[in-house]
Amino acid sequence: MALLDPKPGMLRPRQHRSPAADRVPDERAPGTPEALRTDLVRLLGPDKVLHTLSDLVKYASDASPYRFVPQVVVIAEHVEDIAAVLRYARDHRRAVVFRAAGTSLNGQAQGTDILVDVRRHWTGFDILDDGLKARIGPGTTLGRANVALSRYGRLMGPDPASSRACTVGGVVANNASGMTAGVTRNSYRLLSSLTLVLPSGTVVDTAAPDADERLRTAEPDLCSGLLAIKADIEADDALVARIRAKYELKNTNGYRLDAFLDGSTPVEILRGLMVGSQGTLGFIAETVFRTVSLDRLTHTALLFFPDLTAAAAAVPQFNDAGARAVEIMDGNTLRACASVDGVPADWAELPRETAALLVEFRAPDASTHEANRRAAADVLARLTLVAPVASVTNRFIDDPATIGMYWHAREAFMTAVGKARPAGSSLITEDFAVPPTRLAEACEALADLQRRHGYDAAVAGHAAHGNLHFLLALDASSPDDVQRYADFMDEFCTMVVSRFDGSLKAEHATGRNMAPFLETEWGSRATELMWRIKNTLDPQGVLAPGVVLTRDPTAHLWGLKTIPAIEPVADACIECGFCEPVCPSRDLTTTPRQRIVLRREMLRQSDGSAALDNLLESYGYDAVDTCAGDATCKTACPVGIDTGAFMKAFRHQRHSEREERNAARLARRFSLAETSVRAALGAADHISDGVLGRVTSAIRTAISPNLVPEWIPAVPSPARTPLPATERGTAVAVYYVACVNRIFAGPDGAPGLSLPEAVATVSRRAGRPVWIPPDLAGSCCATIWHSKGYETGNTVMANRIVERAWEWTDEGRLPLIVDASSCTLGIGQEVIPYLTRENLRKHQALTVVDSVAWAAELLPHLEVTDPLDSVVLHPTCSMRHLRDVEQLQTVAEFMARDVDVPVYAECCGFAGDRGLLHRELTEAATAHEAAEVATGRFDAYLSANRTCEIGMEHATGRPYQSVLLALERATRPTD
Repeated sequence: MALLDPKPGMLRPRQHRSPAADRVPDERAPGTPEALRTDLVRLLGPDKVLHTLSDLVKYASDASPYRFVPQVVVIAEHVEDIAAVLRYARDHRRAVVFRAAGTSLNGQAQGTDILVDVRRHWTGFDILDDGLKARIGPGTTLGRANVALSRYGRLMGPDPASSRACTVGGVVANNASGMTAGVTRNSYRLLSSLTLVLPSGTVVDTAAPDADERLRTAEPDLCSGLLAIKADIEADDALVARIRAKYELKNTNGYRLDAFLDGSTPVEILRGLMVGSQGTLGFIAETVFRTVSLDRLTHTALLFFPDLTAAAAAVPQFNDAGARAVEIMDGNTLRACASVDGVPADWAELPRETAALLVEFRAPDASTHEANRRAAADVLARLTLVAPVASVTNRFIDDPATIGMYWHAREAFMTAVGKARPAGSSLITEDFAVPPTRLAEACEALADLQRRHGYDAAVAGHAAHGNLHFLLALDASSPDDVQRYADFMDEFCTMVVSRFDGSLKAEHATGRNMAPFLETEWGSRATELMWRIKNTLDPQGVLAPGVVLTRDPTAHLWGLKTIPAIEPVADACIECGFCEPVCPSRDLTTTPRQRIVLRREMLRQSDGSAALDNLLESYGYDAVDTCAGDATCKTACPVGIDTGAFMKAFRHQRHSEREERNAARLARRFSLAETSVRAALGAADHISDGVLGRVTSAIRTAISPNLVPEWIPAVPSPARTPLPATERGTAVAVYYVACVNRIFAGPDGAPGLSLPEAVATVSRRAGRPVWIPPDLAGSCCATIWHSKGYETGNTVMANRIVERAWEWTDEGRLPLIVDASSCTLGIGQEVIPYLTRENLRKHQALTVVDSVAWAAELLPHLEVTDPLDSVVLHPTCSMRHLRDVEQLQTVAEFMARDVDVPVYAECCGFAGDRGLLHRELTEAATAHEAAEVATGRFDAYLSANRTCEIGMEHATGRPYQSVLLALERATRPTD
């Protein structure tokens, strides 16, 4: 351990606690058993086998109420790895579960033996036939696939609320559908072909012309078994009719028996069977989808009704009028959504009995759009609506921002309700479907059932398709609460089947919590056929035992997870995983969800347990040090949990009083630090990168990799001094040159002006001159201290910058333009909690404007004289927080003919200087984006934050620079 490395014990939980019954036992503290680890390392290599206790625990939870700790985690990289693991499991009688996004709600992504991560190396897509089809890797999120397809006016048919996080492979495996897919636009109907790996290790490409011939040669018993099942089904007319009737509703409970009716050959049957098979019949290695029209013209309303029954009764009218989506939300859901960013706060005051329908019409052209308007108006005129709070308007609109807010609230259903759940409870999400014409009756029956069992549940769903979701809070540590849930489930399943002939799982797939009730819905004949399917494809029972089929009537009650209370900033997390796709460290160490999962396991342990000590030893690097602290997770979390703030608090917790004093001393003498760093950069210009790398590496080893930066070749030369002269008297704004732009120059070899010169010049050219204060030295946005958890130094600098900005802007009369987006966020928002009362008053008078937003304001006063052909943009995480990504694109489109934003553009992980402290973080965070950038040739690589530009240059080898530098060059007068 280096001299100043933080000690693991500083993060030891301080709460008094009793060990939980479901804690990881101490005998598992060493991690994966040595024999299993040795076998898999020999088979796959050491980099693909995760084996520490931290590795295992962080994969033990998903979005479901279950928790199972695997024996080992395999990071599969290609089909050969999958086949090798499956053959190993077959030969050694072991079980395998596949996990992608971990957004499944019923425990499908969890297992107690070999867990295979099929997200990290399974991304990517090829757009085919001008967007009519798409070949998509199973680890690609549905949201990213839709971003790529939207450029062609197309999108995927399935659209679950978790689209930004769930992966395409998981969508197919669960036949997830969502708001508009119904039974016609889901994976079963739109999946053109797939490549799958059978439990035997055999690989099948269903699109290959000779696929059936190859399969018969490799798997003769399997082929004959599938055809025998097909013959048995087709010989039973009553069963055929029953199967067809069951799939007129949304239904993902059990295996797709209609695959035997729709497919004529073993390969065609397999293609259908794999949809909704939940990882129990094989691995989906690649998919080819037929896409659907984007239909960009929308006409949308959020309509409020006196109760759930009245709302449900209106659904058939909108269905008949041609609405694409009709979503229902009860009062508990609406009230909980008041905590979601952007949702009107007065929703919290809605009466509990209130309900709402979110109705949307979509059209590809103006004439259809106008017809939709008339149809919507006709239905609206026949309804009796209520407006219990001021924000309710009960009208159809076309405004994208408001429509976006409506959908954001609906998609946040589970997490918003989860935030309001009783302390210590987890969420169980149930999902069923009834004929849409009986939706109102089903709502009444469900409400009565919940009341009788003491549940005040939240209800929402895809009402157009008779599909309802409801949430139950469960304290798994209470036997009485578990028994209450068991009694409820028995009566609920009987009600859905016997009263409505409905489906017990409409779109969330069977999973562990519905497997015991499969026969209740399907009957013994169909259920035994499903067992035959499982035994035909997976005779050794290798894949995901218990996820679809079980003989244990109490299987849904095993593995329910306790939720110990942790630090308040993260305690509301329901482990949904929405945060993971945007996390910079997702492919390096841990994600926000995993950081919370690991912390909860610590709180399950008794103090001094071997498992706790082991977790603490890993947590410092895996969770705290490699968190970028950029709060990107907060933008993805529907209820705004900032795991970055959680980790910054831990960084502060690890500091000694002496370290805090030294950080504050640095803040007070920051002008000296600026001068010293510039001098060091100047000296570094005369030393080779190799020498600098070796020297900094040695110092980091001796002192601490969390305090001493590592040299990377992308580090630029020192910035030019002095700053350009400007006049205060004519200025319409104050220009704050951030310390990063006072220290670092632009890309090496970049022609033209420095960034401060460019901003001053282009502002003057647009008739909006700015003034650069002469006493900027020693000032900073305080992010340097804030990101590291140095609260004293942060407080010193936060108050200093506000006091100076107050003076520079003539007590807030002029706006303050900041030329680094992270610094704009720091001064505008992040300093607020650390200000004195007087400085808080001063801050409230300030108008802090990001340079990107400032540039967008200048455009009407500028003329492009030297346009660019193509540019690629890197929107920073700070821009997303500031919500000026659109302005970045606007500025780029003003001066360039073609503007590209990579599908995988997310936080670069550089995070001020964290990319210098842990360069592996930036390299992991930008790997996909860098690969996209490398496939194109661009005239300019643009962003608006110097450290992020350094990080992107390091990752891509391309010279990233501020969009304002490019704007100045593109608008220079020609004479």
